[in-house]
Amino acid sequence: MTINEIQDEIIEDFELFDDWEGKYEYIIDLGKKLPEMSDEYKTDENIIKGCQSVVWLHAYEKEGIVYFEADSQAIIVKGLVSMLTKVLSGQKAEDIWNADLYFIDKVGLAGHLAQTRSNGLASMLKQMKTYALAFSSKEFKV
Repeated sequence: MTINEIQDEIIEDFELFDDWEGKYEYIIDLGKKLPEMSDEYKTDENIIKGCQSVVWLHAYEKEGIVYFEADSQAIIVKGLVSMLTKVLSGQKAEDIWNADLYFIDKVGLAGHLAQTRSNGLASMLKQMKTYALAFSSKEFKV
């Protein structure tokens, strides 16, 4: 699936909920379903700067496709990073770098997250795009 197809799927999923209580529960459920990240990647180098909660992000490239693994100690944050990895992992670096992640605004995350969580979400996205740029330039391998 393309980045936009995945985003549209997430938007449709959020439309199933009438209120933000249900949407928060859904985000928490996404976090619980996030694949376990190996402890070997839970290092200081993989902590995303700018997040209030600890978030680890590991990226690697294989045959021109970028993959992300992530984890957090905070369950809501884990759900947020799971959405980002769902949208961006398994895509070409150039597509990640050029992606407009409109689903964040369409589902109303920006307006319903605390400022610190919104800043953390922006930091996660920035780090993922930075990895994609590095992989696309072929100057960097993780």
